[in-house]
Amino acid sequence: MSRITHIAIDDANLPPPTPEIEQERKVAMFDLLEDNTFVLPARDDRPVPDGPYHLGLSIRDKRLVFDVNTEDAEKAAEFHLSLGPFRQVVKDYFQICESYFEAVKKLPPSQIETIDMARRGIHNEGSRVLQERLEGKAEIDVDTARRLFTLICVLHFGG
Repeated sequence: MSRITHIAIDDANLPPPTPEIEQERKVAMFDLLEDNTFVLPARDDRPVPDGPYHLGLSIRDKRLVFDVNTEDAEKAAEFHLSLGPFRQVVKDYFQICESYFEAVKKLPPSQIETIDMARRGIHNEGSRVLQERLEGKAEIDVDTARRLFTLICVLHFGG
């Protein structure tokens, strides 16, 4: 079972999220736990603990930390990724999300759809960056990458 069955986000030192950000987080977590692919490849001839996995996401020392444990609380892996490659795409994503949330309140459906297409494009770019950064550390599918990128954005919020 190479999948995530529990996820914890360490957002203790972050300001409270807006209602929109909190909703995005809840949806991403629900969707992620319903359907995901998370495979830890063998490294250095060490056996990889079998999943399913519990994933902890946090930002420590200006690095994105993936803390992966088995369901029996055995340490499976820990990755520390530089936040640099994510900064611009997260900034762009937040800006387009603000535009989208405002558009929903007052613009016609055709304009909302245009903004939503741009939002999805930026989101796809963020998930592609995440897949690249995890190469050799963990294998994830596109949908898992998209949902994890949303959770990374939540960690960036105010961070």
